Formats: sequence, C-alpha cells, structure tokens
Amino acid sequence: MKSAPNVRHARPDDLPRIAELAAEHAAYEQAAPPSPDLAQRLKALLFATPTPRLRCLVAELPGGEVVGYATCAPELSTWEGREYLHMDCLFLNSGNRGSGLGALLMDAVTAEAHNLGLTEIQWQTPVWNEKAVRFYDRLGADAKAKLRYRLTVPN
Repeated sequence: MKSAPNVRHARPDDLPRIAELAAEHAAYEQAAPPSPDLAQRLKALLFATPTPRLRCLVAELPGGEVVGYATCAPELSTWEGREYLHMDCLFLNSGNRGSGLGALLMDAVTAEAHNLGLTEIQWQTPVWNEKAVRFYDRLGADAKAKLRYRLTVPN
C-alpha cells in the first residue's frame, strides 16, 4: 500500500470515477451535468488511439481512492505561432481541497507540458471561484480577463 497521495495517468478502470468527479465539478461550477456516457467518450479519447491528444491525470489517496483529476491537451496560439498546453479541468472533491493534491496535479500537468516540449500552460476558472484564483495566483500564474463563448453547431 502507498503511504502518500500521488498523481498518475488515468487508466481505463478509473473512467467511471472520473465521470463521477466530472459531474461534481459541473455542479460546483453551476454548469449542466456531463453526458451520461462520459466514461465511454473519455475511453475513446484517452485509450482508443495510439497517440491520444487528451491527457488525464488523477489524484489518488494512499488507499487507492481517486479524489481528483486534471485534463489537458495541446492547442495552438496563432498570435504566438506555437503550441501550448491547455488545461481543460483541474478538480478535487471538496474533502481533499487544501491538502496539497492540487499542487501535485499542477506539477503533473507541468510535466506533461515539458514532455511535449511546450513552454506554456493556459486554463480558465470562474471569477467567483476565489479559492482557485488564490491557488493559481500562489503558483505565479498570470490571469487575463476574457469571456468564454460557446456555440452549438447544428446537425
């Protein structure tokens, strides 16, 4: 048995738990719940291709319980003419926030960027999420005010 929490890449058997955490994450951010088949969708993105674009890291307690996750994927910046790592999600369940696991997840995301040869990570958080803002500020991250838009493409 492990004696300390750790962060590792997700495995296929983690997907039901990641889907549960994603539902908690959506509720926390006052967003619509994820698709009921999220675990299957993630399986296709993470494990059904030899070179998956999406990466998923999980925070695991010593007993093996997965209590958080971070997802990221390379994206392009036209203005900079280079790729960066976009962190789509970083979430810990409420009982494990402030435990150091967020920093471990960020370290793992930073390692993913480094392994891909990328020199920047970008992400967003709701402006009302003051604890996350303080966490990211402590990391030395720079915030930029922008609105995020979403447009559904008709079938």
